[in-house]
Amino acid sequence: MPAEQEMGLGLRERKKLRTRATIREQAMRLFAEKGYGETTVEQIAEAAEISPSTFFRYFPSKEQLVLVDDLDPIMIRSFQEQPAELPVLTALRRSMEQAFADLSPEQFDREQARQRLIRSVPELRAAQLDELQRTIAMLADGVAERLGRPRGDIESRAFAGAVVGTILGVLDEEHDFSLDRMGRALDLFEAGFPFDK
Repeated sequence: MPAEQEMGLGLRERKKLRTRATIREQAMRLFAEKGYGETTVEQIAEAAEISPSTFFRYFPSKEQLVLVDDLDPIMIRSFQEQPAELPVLTALRRSMEQAFADLSPEQFDREQARQRLIRSVPELRAAQLDELQRTIAMLADGVAERLGRPRGDIESRAFAGAVVGTILGVLDEEHDFSLDRMGRALDLFEAGFPFDK
């Protein structure tokens, strides 16, 4: 979570966020050193100086530690705060750009490492589908709310799915996430994918 947003929280909430960040940081370090499959929850807990039961209070599983995207709620909140007169796609682009601009270089590097890990571990790649469905539902609800439409309406769901799919389409083993690639993908989306030009 960006430091500015953490400042508005109470001491207890800040401590929880820091513990959660430490768990994730130690887990990612161990995954890089030992491999995802060879790293246990007990090893992560020991490295983070917590008990395994405390680990499970923060993450339901080792898999979810990697898959849960902490940026999604931040982007949706920023999206909802964009000026009402902005077109939906413009508001969404600004919220994505803002969320990544607020990350420190270290936080951005950690997000890149998380994405690479998901792409490199078959069980994480397969499990990511459920997480993507949650992302699409969260974005669709934000779009519907912004446009005064009922939650779950098909247009908002289709839009959210198409945007998420467009962004995912430019990520692969050779290309890490970057705002430039995201922007180019959304330019194509906005232009209706003019392949004849």
